[in-house]
Amino acid sequence: MSPDPVLITGVGQRIGLHLARTFLERGRPVIGTYRTPRATLEDLAARGAELHCCDFYEPGQVEELIGAVLATHSRLRAVIHNASDWLPDGAALPAEEVMRRMMAVHVSVPYRLNLALAPLLKAGSPSDIIHFGDYVSGRGSRKHIAYAASKAAQDNLTRSFAALLAPEVKVNSIAPALILFRDDDSDAYREKTLRKNLLAREGGLDELQHQVDYLLGSRYVTGRVVHVDGGRHLV
Repeated sequence: MSPDPVLITGVGQRIGLHLARTFLERGRPVIGTYRTPRATLEDLAARGAELHCCDFYEPGQVEELIGAVLATHSRLRAVIHNASDWLPDGAALPAEEVMRRMMAVHVSVPYRLNLALAPLLKAGSPSDIIHFGDYVSGRGSRKHIAYAASKAAQDNLTRSFAALLAPEVKVNSIAPALILFRDDDSDAYREKTLRKNLLAREGGLDELQHQVDYLLGSRYVTGRVVHVDGGRHLV
């Protein structure tokens, strides 16, 4: 019997891509979503990933995604909510649109997916939902207020679904900080950011994979926000 698949949102780059590749290498089927076509997706498809183009800002596309998964699969091992956006306040959009988008991708879509796919997760029990949150959810942000608020709401979503879906499904969140610099980050930015971290280095994608594996392997952790921040809270 084939292993139950893992659904990962936002598999085109960085964290989602790393998770998808790792699970596929282990023989775990992957259902992945993406918004922007990238060359990396061709590699995932060649490895056997089932990919769905879905813009989380478009409710109709989210409904199509849910319908496609329900029509094709009867069980899921996990849903990993990695898809994210990072719009600053004062972006070239009205403030209410910034908030709408942040709440859509980080709260509304995970909420809808969790409710709709809960029967598949319960059929595959033991199973998991993992939200990728952010360090700022617990402290706020001066420049990304809407983003930070949406991530805080996502933490609450984690606790609520943990209570709703227990004992068949465990629901947790991972809150990272400084996991991986971007290629265009300046040396000055990198130096400034590293000073905010007790361990003075990037966490790395393997660290997040380790945390995901820990939560998937646990039988007694649910409703928790796991902080992966290099001790930033103590700086």
